[in-house]
Amino acid sequence: MTDRALVVVRAGALTTVQDRGRPGYAHLGVPRSGALDPQAAALVNRLAGNPPDAAVLETTLNGCALRPRSRVTVAVGGAPCPVRVDGRPAAWGAPVLVPAGAVLEVGTAVAGVRSYVAVHGGIAVEPVLGSRATDLLSGLGPAPLADGTVLPLGTPAGPAARVDVVPQPRPPDELVLRVTLGPRDDWFTARSVRDLTTRAYRVSPASNRIGLRTEGPALERAWPGELPSEGMVLGAVQVPPDGRPVVFLADHPTTGGYPVIAVVRAADLSAAAQAVPGTTVRFVAVRRR
Repeated sequence: MTDRALVVVRAGALTTVQDRGRPGYAHLGVPRSGALDPQAAALVNRLAGNPPDAAVLETTLNGCALRPRSRVTVAVGGAPCPVRVDGRPAAWGAPVLVPAGAVLEVGTAVAGVRSYVAVHGGIAVEPVLGSRATDLLSGLGPAPLADGTVLPLGTPAGPAARVDVVPQPRPPDELVLRVTLGPRDDWFTARSVRDLTTRAYRVSPASNRIGLRTEGPALERAWPGELPSEGMVLGAVQVPPDGRPVVFLADHPTTGGYPVIAVVRAADLSAAAQAVPGTTVRFVAVRRR
């Protein structure tokens, strides 16, 4: 039994292992996956002294609790939340030393949805197709954490970061998503296209790692019938039969038959990952580059 490991004391609502994902396998039906807020994941890795591609933990809403078997340096970021070590308050957004056997408690998010936990050395579960990421759609990668799960840790590549704290973006009060219209905006009436880019939507509680679902004006099609299945990309705004747009996130399917009215700029997807249910969503059309 190695002492370079974490024991999961409380798994939380949904805690998964994530890294940069496994791009390049869409032709095999494998989504990219990876951290939904890659900027937050990269930052906690930097704070913990890891390379940017090291695997971290992604929590959902109510955090998790972990017990290291040896002394480790950790960093918690992403959605702001209380952090405690054996019941004592610890820093969020900064390196924290956790003694062997102590319990690191990552609490409920006070804003946003997903917090990230990096451990010096990274989470060293077995990679699949070059990534350690959990993919909820395809089932690749490690299963979501459960109480009692033991996670091996990698060997630190260097010292932890020598910083006190770093600024991190605040989760959005209003989610503004820049979109490029198409490729199937011609499948919708002119009024529907106008509604998408001028009216407000809300984040649905049914959102998950596959897609951010919205509530609001239903978009009416100009054409009946269905498209043959075609390739789907990260950020695609697909419109199912109920007319409510769905923004595809990291675990999205690689093909689909419902029309895609627009595609969200990749730079805006980290904010989408942190938008709580009920958050106002506005789609803003930008010109094709």
